[in-house]
Amino acid sequence: MVLTKTPICNFGEKPHSFTLKGVDNKLYKFEDLIGKNGTLIMFICNHCPYVKAVIKDIVNDTSVLKKMGVETMAIMSNDTKNYPDDSFDKMLEFSKKNNFQFPYLFDETQKVAKKFGAVCTPDFFFYNNQLELQYRGRLKELKDLKPVNTGESDLLKAIKIIIKTGKGPENQIPSMGCNIKWIK
Repeated sequence: MVLTKTPICNFGEKPHSFTLKGVDNKLYKFEDLIGKNGTLIMFICNHCPYVKAVIKDIVNDTSVLKKMGVETMAIMSNDTKNYPDDSFDKMLEFSKKNNFQFPYLFDETQKVAKKFGAVCTPDFFFYNNQLELQYRGRLKELKDLKPVNTGESDLLKAIKIIIKTGKGPENQIPSMGCNIKWIK
């Protein structure tokens, strides 16, 4: 595991189109998953301790966001040959165990992660209702892989601002996590 931080938000950047298979064996197109008040794309995986540390918060926040007109999708892009804990079957188990209410998609070729410039798990990309990137920060502060506070997450606070104003906060603290496991 290599601890990796996300780069600074490239405000206004547009998302990339894709079609990926979900753990429910359905094919999902990005264009079918756009929310009226914004769209959250998360790059996560099953085995990363940073993802595991915030997965309950992710599920809770995305449930709140759904009620606010935000659609969410999670994408797993790791090399599953060398990291079998991230296999498609394990993705299905992980999504069921954590009660995902959003599509969990498999980026087997890693093309989607590369298009978006994803670097770690978790890596969050929030697009406003004009499909402009406005947030690329952390979910919340962790210390020793434990959330520092139990209040509203940085992600949720930022998205609420973006829904009201269309613009993300200028100061965003990078997400940190395990580097994406690229296929060699």
